[in-house]
Amino acid sequence: MPTLTVQKPAPQRSLWPYAIIAVFVLFATFIGYMVKQAMSSSVDLVSKDYYEQELQHQQRMEATARTQALPAQVTITYDETGHDLGLQIPAALTSPQPTGKVQFFRPSDQRLDFTVPLQVDATGAQHLSTARLKPGYWRIRLDFTAGGEAYFQEKNISVGN
Repeated sequence: MPTLTVQKPAPQRSLWPYAIIAVFVLFATFIGYMVKQAMSSSVDLVSKDYYEQELQHQQRMEATARTQALPAQVTITYDETGHDLGLQIPAALTSPQPTGKVQFFRPSDQRLDFTVPLQVDATGAQHLSTARLKPGYWRIRLDFTAGGEAYFQEKNISVGN
């Protein structure tokens, strides 16, 4: 009598364990990449002496209010085509000569920040070249003292190419 032989089908391997392992490996690689990116990006504070500036916040608010209360406004104008930043202080504040500074603050890169002394003419005007400013967002801060009183004005500009 002939014998019947039954062939067993070859065992099929499931792909699920490999897929799960692949997902975990990809996730771990992604997390590793994100940690590397976070560790290598520079995180600049607004300024190195941030705490001291925060303590002077009330004086800054008073100086801003004093500036806004002037009969003639302190103006900061930006002419992109002429690469010129114009500052105008009311003529009443020019005698005696006001002292102060103009800060160019780049929020995205602390290394580009710089300060220029305030040197207005008899009409209260000062013009600064913006040709050396890198394209992007800049915050201009005019901080000066005239007649024993502090004044403050700030303007945001966007420098094109």
